Amino acid sequence: MSFTNAPVTRSLVYGLIGMSIAASLLDIKHYFYILVDLHIWRFHQSWRALIYQLCYTNSSEVLFATMTLYNMRTVERLWGSRKYATFVLVTFLLTSIISPLLLAVVLRPVSLGLLNYLPAGPTPIIFAVLAQYHAMIPYIYKYRIATSISGSPDDQFQGLTFSDKSYRYLLALQLALFQWPGSIFGASMGWIVGYAWRMEIFPRSLMRWRLPGWIVGIRTPPRSREFEGLRRRLEDESTPTAATTGLQGQTGSAPERRRTTGQQLMDQFQGAF
Repeated sequence: MSFTNAPVTRSLVYGLIGMSIAASLLDIKHYFYILVDLHIWRFHQSWRALIYQLCYTNSSEVLFATMTLYNMRTVERLWGSRKYATFVLVTFLLTSIISPLLLAVVLRPVSLGLLNYLPAGPTPIIFAVLAQYHAMIPYIYKYRIATSISGSPDDQFQGLTFSDKSYRYLLALQLALFQWPGSIFGASMGWIVGYAWRMEIFPRSLMRWRLPGWIVGIRTPPRSREFEGLRRRLEDESTPTAATTGLQGQTGSAPERRRTTGQQLMDQFQGAF
């Protein structure tokens, strides 16, 4: 169990831990959350929307977030690092714009100021990835936990049914409940964006766009090397064929001599008359 074939997930985990530790050591954690009435309407600090997902402000959230990301690294292995990194970037940009805007313009007035806080951390991104994990990865087994003791074997089972994926959902659920209702709102927005990507609701040009391969460590060989490799493979395939043809020519009868153009013309005229 490691980060094999999951370099983007490894970068996200290490980056999240490093940014959270740095924010705590430098005492700048107060820059990474959003209070709508104070930061948006009063001081017009709209730049907070672009940085609030860079780190968490407490160690418990960091622990649960990194465990959830690590357990969902299978999504990157199925998609490939380039597509996965593109999805993470697009989700980051969309949730950075939509979540604070929706909270400030719609939810805060409707809730009479109850929904006014958007906590720090990439919870929307994690739940967008969780939506892909839920849709792509099937469960391997199920197990049941009884909630009551049956008196006889014929009694109907009463209990809860879980699968091998359940504990991953429990980790994500705990992450969504740390700073509710703001954390629940962020998780909901991430889940919606993730399923919108899954259902291809976004423009086709956005769905097809990919980050350059060098960003995730994919090096594309030059075209000359590709052609050189193709030429060598063709030469290797043609060499045994030529040797076999020459051997057949030696053991078989001599090939028929090719007729000249004048002889072919004479044959045509002879057939006409």
